Amino acid sequence: MGGVAILIPAAGASSRMRGTDKLLETVRDQPLLRDRVTLALGTGCAVAVTLPPETAARRAALNGLNVTLLSVPDAATGMSASLRTGAEWAMAQGAAALMILLPDLPDLTASDMSLMLQANDSETILRACNMDGTPGHPVILPARLLPELTQITGDSGARDLLRAHPVIPVPLPGQHATTDLDTPEAWAAWRAAQS
Repeated sequence: MGGVAILIPAAGASSRMRGTDKLLETVRDQPLLRDRVTLALGTGCAVAVTLPPETAARRAALNGLNVTLLSVPDAATGMSASLRTGAEWAMAQGAAALMILLPDLPDLTASDMSLMLQANDSETILRACNMDGTPGHPVILPARLLPELTQITGDSGARDLLRAHPVIPVPLPGQHATTDLDTPEAWAAWRAAQS
């Protein structure tokens, strides 16, 4: 069995951004998607990114990175399409566990990633949360649950799977596990807080 594989599901339509692509917003002088993939690669784990079929700009943002790009033809059916594709990839890799790292969490740090990976035992589900216990991401699923992940449908991601099995929370600092930026207003507020 291999180590932990990391899936970054980036096949969503970014529909709440009203015409712009949140994954191409600039963070730390590069597109958010590239920034988050670079963070994942920094762990030394194998990394895959799911993309919708028509995403030349997202693909270009990842040029030169040692990452597996997985096209998701049925991306429009929701997050589950990315998760199914990623689970199949991780099983083919012989991964012991799969970390699902959402690409729109700009506050997640390398030390947060280390915390998650150190807590992993490839037996239980781990889910990052805020210090107050509010659940967030990333989530690490042991390999034994990946066949179940290949069966999910709809746009609720792995929610039902997480409800069906015990989940161990891993507290991360501040709002690192829950700050996801889906609207222009959320981006403006986040940028104002950074300055």
